[in-house]
Amino acid sequence: MADAYTGTSAMGNLVQAAYDRYVEFALRSQRPVQQAMPGSSVVFSLYQDMSQATSTLTETTDPDAVAIGNATQVTVTLAEYGNTVLNTRKLGEFAFSDVDPAIANIVGYNMLDSIDKLVVTVLDGGTNVLYGTGGSSDPTNTGSVAAEDVIAGADIRKAVSKLRAGKAVPKDGGLYAAYMHPLVAHDLRAETGALAFEDIRKYTEPNVGNVLNAVTGVYGGAYVVETPRALSATDGASSETVYRTSVCGQQALAEATAVEPGVVIGPVVDKLMRFRPVGWYSLQGWSIYRQEALYRIESSSSIT
Repeated sequence: MADAYTGTSAMGNLVQAAYDRYVEFALRSQRPVQQAMPGSSVVFSLYQDMSQATSTLTETTDPDAVAIGNATQVTVTLAEYGNTVLNTRKLGEFAFSDVDPAIANIVGYNMLDSIDKLVVTVLDGGTNVLYGTGGSSDPTNTGSVAAEDVIAGADIRKAVSKLRAGKAVPKDGGLYAAYMHPLVAHDLRAETGALAFEDIRKYTEPNVGNVLNAVTGVYGGAYVVETPRALSATDGASSETVYRTSVCGQQALAEATAVEPGVVIGPVVDKLMRFRPVGWYSLQGWSIYRQEALYRIESSSSIT
């Protein structure tokens, strides 16, 4: 007979949404600050700013009061994530190398790799999309991104301008963050002409260190983070691989965490103590916080 678990389904009346009692201001910098209680989801609230008051006041007239807009809300649903390995005592006795540290390293890397994929997938749900303009004609949707439609410096500058126009708070000083696949970064550095990466670096850095080291660094109002975890899919024209570059400010993403991700050494419970569990676990959730703080650039790469 199978075990019956006393979990969230059996005790559903005890599992409710939790509210972050700290109400964030719009266009400010998000994790729960004052969570009311444990819960299956966390609701973030944001105050709305008032409309600009540009009319002059009349000296003898008391102005009419205006109502502040209702707070907007973003819900982040928490879910369990994890993975586990069950290695045997016999492996430890027979292997010519100490496998326990290797398993811990592999499990830890899998945790980081998996959580990054979860977060990047959420970022890919942003609704503000630009397309690579490095070709002879500009695509208008994902399916029309062709092999020639590589990223251009103007695309980064445009995304940054859109973020600034939407009052998105930068990530670091006055800079936004651009998470970019290395194959896309190659095309950005390879662009030629006025305002191109090579031209700017050639005349502003006498030792051309970043150019020689193939480091993108800061460009067009954003600091570039090259990561192979940036999403890509063969959903362009003629099954062209389309890479997603996320350019974002502070309020692009909301995260709620009940249990921080970490490696778990499980108990040895078999009769002869031969099976040793090692895994990782987290109880978290993510959601787009403000669409105005996130732009995605979809482009191809000249490297196949």
